[in-house]
Amino acid sequence: MYFENTGIEDRHADIVILDDIMQRHGLIRATGWDFERVTWDRKFVVPEGTYYLRVFGITEDGDIGANDAVIKLLKPVLGKHYFPHGVEYGDDELWPVSVVSQSKNLLESINTEINTFAVQP
Repeated sequence: MYFENTGIEDRHADIVILDDIMQRHGLIRATGWDFERVTWDRKFVVPEGTYYLRVFGITEDGDIGANDAVIKLLKPVLGKHYFPHGVEYGDDELWPVSVVSQSKNLLESINTEINTFAVQP
């Protein structure tokens, strides 16, 4: 489930600042980053299953591994984890209302904080 019009898509900010903002909202930088792409995740475990709110980012210049990059944020997504296959983002999923609501609130708060630190590309 992709979240539309969150305000964070296409925003640019320094990776160190984004790590701090995301961490304050319970999102951690996933270990699957490389030098050009990064993902922050927040895990939700509810009776319906395990879900991940993911915020993706890319850099056009800089090095994520060296914490020296300006990140362009992409459209956030909510996915459901299926063991052993991984996270699925399909449109045919049934999304728990509480997880969707919490995710929207988190994204709104993150957007508010990013407004303070965003940079022009």
